Amino acid sequence: MGNKHPKIPKEKPLTRKDIDDLKVSTKFSEAEIQQWHKGFFQDCPNGKLDRGALKHIYKSYYGRHGAELFCKYMFALFDMKDDGEIDFKQFLIAVSSRSQGSLDNRLGFLFDMYETSGDRQIDSKELENLITAIYDLVDCTDRKGKNHPKERAKDIISQLDRNKDNKLNREEFIAGCENDSIIWQLLAPHFKNRENDSIK
Repeated sequence: MGNKHPKIPKEKPLTRKDIDDLKVSTKFSEAEIQQWHKGFFQDCPNGKLDRGALKHIYKSYYGRHGAELFCKYMFALFDMKDDGEIDFKQFLIAVSSRSQGSLDNRLGFLFDMYETSGDRQIDSKELENLITAIYDLVDCTDRKGKNHPKERAKDIISQLDRNKDNKLNREEFIAGCENDSIIWQLLAPHFKNRENDSIK
């Protein structure tokens, strides 16, 4: 009795309806869905992804430290049920939102990740926190002067804020990422470039 180990749930196979629904909502092929499903259950045998597991996956993916804040943003967006866990369908829909569809849609996904106050706008403090998270993720140590997250946030908002309310709405964010290569590299670090409309 004392040497019994907790039973790990077996991977739950996807039903035909699951696959068909995910093909429509994610635009992934059946083979891609099955591949994502296998990898998800390798990392999350119980079929649920919590913040700690997401942080572990991101640290493994980037091979760098400093993923704490970035994962906080990502989990807040992935956890659509707001129950502290992410199931496979939620996870794949979120991944699809970042990797499939038009450039505007994918930049809109990034906007949703960065906007944390619920007012559908990004203010200077939200942007400063996000820039800090990105700096940590890529081990950027040059944070003095104009490269300080607070100064970078102020500069970006001053450039993109067309209606001069000191915040960025979705349209301003997307237009700024599309039209300025430096801002593009900072705010959308997962995207390779505008020409091939793809991400890493």
